[in-house]
Amino acid sequence: MSQPKTALLGVGLMGRPMALNLARGGVPLTVWNRSADKCAGLHNQGITIANSAIEAVADAEVVISMVADGAITRTLVNDCLPALRTTAVWVDMSSTKPADARAVAEILAAHNVAFVDAPVSGGTKGAEQATLAIMAGGSPETVAQIEPVLRLMGRPVRVGPVGAGQLAKLANQAIVAATIGAVAEAMLLLEEGGADPAAVRDALKGGFADSTILQQHGARMTNRDFDPGGLSRLQVKDLNNALEEAASVSLHLPMTEQVRARFQRYVEDLDGAERDHSGLYEELRDLNGMGS
Repeated sequence: MSQPKTALLGVGLMGRPMALNLARGGVPLTVWNRSADKCAGLHNQGITIANSAIEAVADAEVVISMVADGAITRTLVNDCLPALRTTAVWVDMSSTKPADARAVAEILAAHNVAFVDAPVSGGTKGAEQATLAIMAGGSPETVAQIEPVLRLMGRPVRVGPVGAGQLAKLANQAIVAATIGAVAEAMLLLEEGGADPAAVRDALKGGFADSTILQQHGARMTNRDFDPGGLSRLQVKDLNNALEEAASVSLHLPMTEQVRARFQRYVEDLDGAERDHSGLYEELRDLNGMGS
């Protein structure tokens, strides 16, 4: 069975490995990125590089956007509308808001273009290994239609109608942020108390406290490796979106509020915006009067 002609808009930390996995899976792929240098070398993998987003989506059966926020997604959709096939499906894999997803779906529906919001979790490692958790919001028929493409990047699960994918991602980000905070405290306690953090992480494998964040980000904290996989400034954006969504349904989420304040301090006061979100460990050390 042949794969659909696909366009991928946004070839950054996540989009580039996703593009490579699509190409390896036999997808006829065209990519575009606002900063053209991010596309360097992709043509060597059989990927077509477009000069504009409109050029990229022309004749595409599936359009995937992987950008920083909902405002950028909406701009891309509006810019590309004249070039979209009426039988196309637009899949936004960015992390935005449920309301953003519903608004974009309405714009596209007026032009008979289907839409799925399908944000991901798993970071750059998941993108590279094609093991991303993909939370899809859309009609059962549309999600089923694009599932073969999504499976080349990870494990897609339909979580509800349009907007539900973004809601699931906000819940995911609240869990991630709180867990990073807990792991940071545990790693600092182990270091200062005289235990071997790496050995403890090994001992905890398979237990209730084990998690990908404990193993991957715990190691980052121990090794002081905060080169970005998941940017801290985007973690703040996602937590702000989660709290905004909670307020819209009259919910108070104290743990999310507290960890958002700490990430915001890391970003604004400690120059952590472009560092990995596991760098909250640095913020914890600063709170304790310690150097990094």
